Amino acid sequence: MKPLLKVSNVSRDFIKSLDLVAKFLNRLGQDHREEIVHAVDDVSFEVFNGEVVGIVGESGCGKSTLGKMVAGILPPTAGQVHFDSANKSEGATPDDLKTQMIFQDPFSSLNPRKKVIDILTEAPVHHGLIKASEKREFALDMLNRVGLDSSALGRYPHQFSGGQRQRIGIARALAVSPELLVCDESIAALDVSIQAQVLNLFVKLKQDYDLTYLFISHDIGVIEHISDRVIVMYLGRIVETAPIEAFVKQPNHPYTKALLEGVPRLEIGHRNYEPVSGEIPSPLDPPTGCHFHPRCKHSSERCKAVRPALVEITPDHFSACHLNDSE
Repeated sequence: MKPLLKVSNVSRDFIKSLDLVAKFLNRLGQDHREEIVHAVDDVSFEVFNGEVVGIVGESGCGKSTLGKMVAGILPPTAGQVHFDSANKSEGATPDDLKTQMIFQDPFSSLNPRKKVIDILTEAPVHHGLIKASEKREFALDMLNRVGLDSSALGRYPHQFSGGQRQRIGIARALAVSPELLVCDESIAALDVSIQAQVLNLFVKLKQDYDLTYLFISHDIGVIEHISDRVIVMYLGRIVETAPIEAFVKQPNHPYTKALLEGVPRLEIGHRNYEPVSGEIPSPLDPPTGCHFHPRCKHSSERCKAVRPALVEITPDHFSACHLNDSE
């Protein structure tokens, strides 16, 4: 079975060039250098048609940057992102539209000067998927898919609640008939009660329209609820990837275990929680070897010197940790 999405050795650096003052000071003998943020570092994975793959990790681990590269918003510094459409029939949506992104903030991601009918139909009309005369009927269908009615058509984004705006953002993504949706913290900005409604909407849309999701979140509870498979990132690298059951019941990497230990669970009752010591290092100057070693209680000299490879420890369960070397 061919993957719908294949990400191969993808990296992304952000470079802050020297300003005029730094260049002048360098001429006087100082040593100012360009700052390079290593946001994503040699990441590879595959997503198959109909899957929901969750990406989880602390803020600053590169989740959103990776999602934007998959969606085509950011070009990778190195590596390739390859999309192989499951629908290659004549008249199908062009490949460059088949991956769409749903953003965290539904207010800033919608044009405040446009009415909903124009927000939903701008791309389909521009790409020739519908005629201008079909805008109203098409927009009504999109709104119906996400649980909104015709009263929304002539209104502007600021006239809606956060949950309603996110539904409009989802409808806009669906308007070009995508196969893969990249959901970047798509419920994080919503109230908890609304989060559940929007999450259930994602589940329903997947079933109704055979969608595939790359679901990015820092909330492990959300990832557990919606994902078939989970990718754990730390400081730009994948440290573990596993089917959801193995992720929850048999986590392997020390970082994954620490993340799961921090999730409150009713069935466990009282327990002493020990958070991971220290803070996530700066991507401007990441640690050598295993990026997690400064915060890991199992750290050894090898961890400080050698980057661990992502190896299969059980079927479809991969982990990048030197503790697996002796097993």
